[in-house]
Amino acid sequence: MVLDNLGQSLKNALKKIAGLGFVDKRAIEELVKEIQKALIQSDVHVALVLQLTQNIKKRAFDEKVPSGLTQKEYLIKIVYEELVAFLGKEKRELTIEGKPGKILLVGLFGSGKTTTAAKLASYYKTRGKKVALLALDVHRLAAVDQLEQLGKKIDVPVFSDRTLKNPVQIYRKFISQLEKYDLVLIDTAGRDALSLDLITEIENLNKEIKPQERLLVISGDIGQAAQKQAEQFHKSIQVTGVIVTKMDGTAKGGGALVACAVSGAPIVFLGVGETIRDLESFSPTGFVGRLLGMGDLEQLLEKAETIDKEKAEDLGKKLLKGDFNLLDLYEQMNYLRNMGPLNKLMEMIPGMGSLPIPKDMLEGQEDKIKKWKFILQSMTKKELENPEIITGSRVERIAKGSGTSVHEVRELLKQYNQMKKMMKMMKGKDPSSFLKKFKGKLPF
Repeated sequence: MVLDNLGQSLKNALKKIAGLGFVDKRAIEELVKEIQKALIQSDVHVALVLQLTQNIKKRAFDEKVPSGLTQKEYLIKIVYEELVAFLGKEKRELTIEGKPGKILLVGLFGSGKTTTAAKLASYYKTRGKKVALLALDVHRLAAVDQLEQLGKKIDVPVFSDRTLKNPVQIYRKFISQLEKYDLVLIDTAGRDALSLDLITEIENLNKEIKPQERLLVISGDIGQAAQKQAEQFHKSIQVTGVIVTKMDGTAKGGGALVACAVSGAPIVFLGVGETIRDLESFSPTGFVGRLLGMGDLEQLLEKAETIDKEKAEDLGKKLLKGDFNLLDLYEQMNYLRNMGPLNKLMEMIPGMGSLPIPKDMLEGQEDKIKKWKFILQSMTKKELENPEIITGSRVERIAKGSGTSVHEVRELLKQYNQMKKMMKMMKGKDPSSFLKKFKGKLPF
């Protein structure tokens, strides 16, 4: 997940507390030290870390434990609440009103602004918006090419003009055409540093376009330096939100998140990977929930919005009854792939994020699912609907057609039969206790 090391360190710290017979002053001091260590290793500013942990310590020592909670439970609740407050408290929803709604993207060169524009376009398109992209980066010609290629990939129109060198003139040229769209995402030029000419260009564009949202795109790998950028852009054009990119695999992501949160410009999205779908809306409560292994149902439900509800409900009923065939299994795998990588989905389900399921096991499962899709695509409709007819020569034909082995085809059929049995057994049971019973083995 995003900030893997930070999340694991925080979960380990809370596990120690949960395993104690009682919580005393020494235990609280130890917990605070573990949290400090975890945050500093994630490049969060030391002064901010001290402020956060002092708040935790003061509340843990001074506040009376409410009835219905144990001291351990209340301490974990305090940690959760203080981390949420640390990252901005409330989720910031973007305002998209009128036609077209306009979102202006700004940022320095190399922050991933152009790719983020396409990710946002895909995000809102899957939620029913008629979206267009406008290329106003007149300094980096490759930016226009890149945006056009990405636009084709997601079937979103890109408005551009390479003959004009003034971004205001380009915008004016397309005003009437853009009025047909619900939302226009505007990619602007960046620089190596926040220079006077960049500020002037952005301020002129802001006055001309009058966007409802002005989003700063910042790379997560710059860590604490994000605060200075956020404050300077905020001063120039009153940034309404921040998108932090490259959050996958960076040790400095925690520093960037906290730096943006304290700058006065709320974080609205996180770029969590290289594919178009790797963009998540940012909610402090959900994000901290995932860090601590408590899950993030809000993000899970948001991802589920992109799938066909009626088909999903029908498939869900079949799965719960154990009454499904390989065609249903294929649809289920498509839904999973559309919602994102398996390891990211697992951490959003309450109780699953804290289970000791090895990371390499989940990654291995991802590879297996890809092979299974090839196998299923090589089957006839009759075989998908009646898996029991798949024997002998059929298995060999399917293996040859899918570029896999006979063993892999038989393994899929075996897993499918086990899944049917497991789903019947799972009916009405808690998923975390169910998985523990099967020693972390996944049913697909």
